Amino acid sequence: MSQKLIDYRCTIKELPEDERPREKLIKYGAEKLSDAELLALIIRMGTKERTAVEVSQDILNFFGGLQVLQGISVEELELVKGVGIAKAAQIKAITELSKRIFRAEKNKKVIKNPADAAELLMPDLRFLKHEIFGLILLDIKNQIISTPVISKGGLNSSIVHPREVFKEAIRRSSAAIILYHNHPSGIPDPSKDDIEITKRLIDSGELLGINVLDHIIIGDNNFVSMKEKGII
Repeated sequence: MSQKLIDYRCTIKELPEDERPREKLIKYGAEKLSDAELLALIIRMGTKERTAVEVSQDILNFFGGLQVLQGISVEELELVKGVGIAKAAQIKAITELSKRIFRAEKNKKVIKNPADAAELLMPDLRFLKHEIFGLILLDIKNQIISTPVISKGGLNSSIVHPREVFKEAIRRSSAAIILYHNHPSGIPDPSKDDIEITKRLIDSGELLGINVLDHIIIGDNNFVSMKEKGII
């Protein structure tokens, strides 16, 4: 009597850890995953017959590649065997998110002069009743990466320490930074402490290879650029 052959398929959980998409991403980075593996992490589950990676590869084969998914509807995605409305919605969500990320990158604001920086900061800072100190982090094209707040309270050397200032700049791979703080009095004239701290941070930036371009002080609908004033 001939032995009946059993068609056994290995699930993703039964694969060696180094071959599972999630574990590979954590260990080696997302760039090491194939398109199908990345897509599998989005849809999360396969079917009884196909793993999530295999279903993802079926989707890519059906439509002719990853780039085509941007224009595919939920209904069209459901034409692929193993893709229901939930998986189709997940794929549409991630393709829309990727478009928005690309659009946000493309439309990054560029700081060309102190007025640009002041315009960015003024709405949030001009009416504050307490002083805050923060950074405008810039890439190599002077495009804004982010504007983190470093400290709250009066500006002094114990609060604004170079370690805290440049930790965020290094973490975000900033090419340059603009310092900023507000004067709740509404008068943005720099104090002696403002100037001394700024010069200290400029010296620290030079050691780290991060250029401190300016220090903007925000008042009530007015501002001072230490660079423009020739203070730094």
